[in-house]
Amino acid sequence: MSKPDTPLDAEHLANLAERVARLPAADAEWAGVLLEELLRARAHEAVLLAERSERGPVRTRVDGELDDELAQLALDTAAWLKALWNDGYMGAGNFRSSPCSDFPAIDLEDVRKSSLFARIRRGKHALPFAPPTRHGSPWHDLLEGGTHTVEAEILHDETGVPLAAIIEACTDWQIVAERIPDRQYLVQHQGKGPVYRLCLDGSGAGELRREPPLLTSTIAVHGRDGFQGYTLEWRSDDGRTQFVPLRAATWDRAESEAEHWLARSYPEMYGRVRFEMRKK
Repeated sequence: MSKPDTPLDAEHLANLAERVARLPAADAEWAGVLLEELLRARAHEAVLLAERSERGPVRTRVDGELDDELAQLALDTAAWLKALWNDGYMGAGNFRSSPCSDFPAIDLEDVRKSSLFARIRRGKHALPFAPPTRHGSPWHDLLEGGTHTVEAEILHDETGVPLAAIIEACTDWQIVAERIPDRQYLVQHQGKGPVYRLCLDGSGAGELRREPPLLTSTIAVHGRDGFQGYTLEWRSDDGRTQFVPLRAATWDRAESEAEHWLARSYPEMYGRVRFEMRKK
């Protein structure tokens, strides 16, 4: 182990992660949380030092200390592994497992093809609810927007009213509205997350496109002693405003933290709100 006054290097951190993975489930849970918080603190420190370097001399990095990119990679990896453990997400070509079961085996294909890991590397949190699936695999790319070519079918009741949609073999899509009969619909996955416009060509093929947010919420930026903080100002249905502190050092991370809070607190509104900055 390293000396108490010397930061842990990348090799020590990797060894710690491997040892945590071999612990019994009850111990691995709290030890993993501590390790993730350690990595988060290391990455946060790197961000603050990088911002401070713009105002003064650049600090010399201690030999063996993670640079910003590696620290962020370690933090993102910890978040990914936590989601694999707690939520039961598996890798490429695998189905969900029970949460807190045996720690899943991860190979190179899982790292390269995991849409969850790619999402975390873009600064996004793992969703607190199941994402849409595409032929059984988590479809995180759909949450990022863009237009996707799909195979889809609309299910109707006995009177012809559209009830649900099957999109890319996923049966959990709900009809929000029918814009053009048999041609265009607004759909939402399990009543949570963004609303999408589904356009069909009449042959079972079509396009799925995420609708832009229609609502706006404010993130206040406040500074003190050279540091910036962010607070989400969320107006509830009862007219009251909630002030939610965001654990973020940059605007991009503040948006990500606000989206994550929205996904946990109001999952039906996730992806349907845009955020605007207000400086105090």
